[in-house]
Amino acid sequence: PYHEAGGSAVQELGCSLAAGVAALRDLTAAGLSVEAACGQLEFRYAATADQFLTIAKLRAARRLWARVAEVSGAGPAGAAQRQHAVTSSVMMTRRDPWVNMLRTTVASLAAGVGGADSVTVLPFDHTLGLPDGFARRIARNTSTILIEESHLGRVIDPAGGSWYVERLTDDLAHAAWAWFQEIERAGGQRAALRDGLIAERLAATWATRSEKLARRREPVTGVSEFPQLAEAPVVRDAPPPAATGGLPTVHRDDAFEALRSRSDAHLASTGARPRVLLAALGPAAAHTARVTFASNLFQSGGIEPVHDPVTVDATTVADALTASGATLACLCSSDPVYAEQAAQVAAALKAAGATRVYLAGRPGEQRETLIRAGVDEFVAVGDDAVAVLSAALDHLGVAR
Repeated sequence: PYHEAGGSAVQELGCSLAAGVAALRDLTAAGLSVEAACGQLEFRYAATADQFLTIAKLRAARRLWARVAEVSGAGPAGAAQRQHAVTSSVMMTRRDPWVNMLRTTVASLAAGVGGADSVTVLPFDHTLGLPDGFARRIARNTSTILIEESHLGRVIDPAGGSWYVERLTDDLAHAAWAWFQEIERAGGQRAALRDGLIAERLAATWATRSEKLARRREPVTGVSEFPQLAEAPVVRDAPPPAATGGLPTVHRDDAFEALRSRSDAHLASTGARPRVLLAALGPAAAHTARVTFASNLFQSGGIEPVHDPVTVDATTVADALTASGATLACLCSSDPVYAEQAAQVAAALKAAGATRVYLAGRPGEQRETLIRAGVDEFVAVGDDAVAVLSAALDHLGVAR
């Protein structure tokens, strides 16, 4: 639940220790010995497609729990942590869900290498609703192949001895222990949940990560990168409501999914998606890179790019805008070509009725000239894509 609320690996580890200690206190207060109480516990962790982080997290979790068990008076048998890894639902996407098969394969591989006692592979359509038979079969076969053909269960700690994994394990363990101690100083897990300490920290971590996702610094294949706008959505029956324990449930694709849903509703009500003309200037060698960038950017927000004709200039761009049916346009080319043509083409677009003109890239010294010519906004790698796309849909009158 801590991972699903947006927490980091460190926060997930620290919160799991606090939950384990709270359970130990309850069980020993009820009359069980420390070792018997430890034997009643299973720790469930999220396995993500960040394979090395998952491997190190599971290794760190065992080290941390062994320390808790030791100071609680448990022997070696009680110090062993029973781990159940579940592939992360946060990383699963609703658009292009087939990519989820790759994500869960990497995650389950990492869980096995990290030493989990049991692994649950979520079906690729998990976030869409009730999985169908094909999705369940693929999920089962993922585990079967990793166990029977890759022999993950035959090597103990295969990542052990790797300097990178050992260092990452050590860093996670020390940071998680500090967070666990902070929770204990706050009165333990129940008090930290009740007083909002845990929820506030998880929310702050998710806000930071959400900014990276919005700026596509953490790319999500099929969503923020290489979206398939024309692909029909996968539909599943709605699942029964799930218990949340009072914490929110987040997904990496939440912000982009909201944009795509607005586009879908617009398509359903009008028969067409919102569009943008990609006004490519100069030869293909000059404009291809930025046409690809702009196409990915606008499609990730549900805005259909129209790149026809392949190349335009100040004399042909008005006809291209009319034929596209778009009122938005994005200039795409290299900086030298921008210096020669962009101002004239932007002015021609505005004269032809374009209500908003974008330019892919950061033009530097040409910026003020281009703004005067009619360029309204510059878009480039690292920009807040969610903010750009949301404003574009607002400008087009697409309902929220």
